[in-house]
Amino acid sequence: MNLDNMVIPKHVAVILDGNGRWAKQHGVPRAMGHKAGCETLEKMVRTASDTGLEYFTVYGFSTENWKRSEEEVGALMQLFRFYMVRLLKIASANNVRVKMIGDKGRFAPDIIKGIDNLVEGTRDNTGMTFVIAINYGGRDEIVRAARKLTKAYQQSGKTADSIDEAEFASYLDTAGIPDPDLMIRTSGELRLSNYLLWQLAYSELYVADCLWPDFNKEELEKAIAAYNKRERRFGGRI
Repeated sequence: MNLDNMVIPKHVAVILDGNGRWAKQHGVPRAMGHKAGCETLEKMVRTASDTGLEYFTVYGFSTENWKRSEEEVGALMQLFRFYMVRLLKIASANNVRVKMIGDKGRFAPDIIKGIDNLVEGTRDNTGMTFVIAINYGGRDEIVRAARKLTKAYQQSGKTADSIDEAEFASYLDTAGIPDPDLMIRTSGELRLSNYLLWQLAYSELYVADCLWPDFNKEELEKAIAAYNKRERRFGGRI
């Protein structure tokens, strides 16, 4: 598909859904589905950068994912350890800057160190910003932001009357990152799953029928083509 005459969204966010169903379809353990999903993510970081996105945000691990079986969570933690090292190499090779959103405090110390190394190691890169949401939930983010804002205001003596949307947004994990223009969810599901609840207020939504491990350049281009057919509306204009 030729994107030359299309508007490339500045920021695309993705819900990576369908790893477990992909594994079931292929008759392999769920962990293999997650591994296939990680391999797709590697490719899509390069593809998103080459396509001209400035920001690419993915839902890697939600606050609710801790409720999965101990075996599955353990397998995901091992994938984090492996792919954080690979992502550092991929990001460095493609001039990609990596940021993490979510509460990393629940992870094992070596995973926290890996996250910090990935973020610090790519801080000076000047290309696309790749944002990974891990141990992330939209409601949790808003609650944590409210706590930080409240503490800051108590210490400064400011009154609540001075709080506006921009002020509140500055306490979110995504402070300094523009809201997504387009949100893609794979696997045909039609829900936000507690993802970027504040930031997606005016984003265009696109649902891909394919499972995440099967997502590719062509699927991204289809989403961008659909985005170009939308009439962007803000402020409730009819």
